[in-house]
Amino acid sequence: MTPMVDRESHNRQGAFFGRRKGHALKPRQAALFDTLLPKLALDLGSPAPADLRSLFDDAHEVRLESGFGGGEHLIAEAASHPDTGFIGIEPFINGMAKALAAIDDRKLNNIRLHHGDATDMLAWLPAAGLGRFDLLYPDPWPKRRHWKRRFVQDKSVAAIARSLRPGGEFRFASDIPGYIEWTLARLSRSPDFVWTAEQADDWRKPWPGFTRTRYEAKAVREGRTPCYLVFRRR
Repeated sequence: MTPMVDRESHNRQGAFFGRRKGHALKPRQAALFDTLLPKLALDLGSPAPADLRSLFDDAHEVRLESGFGGGEHLIAEAASHPDTGFIGIEPFINGMAKALAAIDDRKLNNIRLHHGDATDMLAWLPAAGLGRFDLLYPDPWPKRRHWKRRFVQDKSVAAIARSLRPGGEFRFASDIPGYIEWTLARLSRSPDFVWTAEQADDWRKPWPGFTRTRYEAKAVREGRTPCYLVFRRR
């Protein structure tokens, strides 16, 4: 049976997403929710391990991508770095379904998933457990009255900093100038991060190995310019 979740973000304190359901899933996608997702889903009801690498068979580092959408970047990263563990967060059913199908097709064993809100994951993660935290094209919530729903807030920046080891990175990409400025302002005033850019190409061009998402491809087609920000944990 196709999973159906229709809660709105305003029904949950601190949630940063809107509708969770989209078009009906294909039979195989729906089946993977019952067979594969339980094997990969993290149990946030139990304490996190002190060392996140223990969640994987053989990982020298753990990275996280919040709101991975269709999973293009997450899947490519996991396939390119088999000795790294990846945690993917996605509240939307259709995005999770696409990722599950790709994980199954490529037989990837270095991904763990959370089908829910990133705020819950941030509260669960152990201190200094991550080597990198990726946030690619988050919902910009363009209306002023909705800015409080943006993922990047002083509180979440502090939580991300807690989850990263010293020298770890927070990577952010967006095509919305207002959200880019918003993010720069909040990361710049954080005592925990330093912006790594030294020249304009450092934010105009993606970091090495970046895999373009379908959202970015659409943004470029429609004439919007991506921006790539990298902040290092002090």
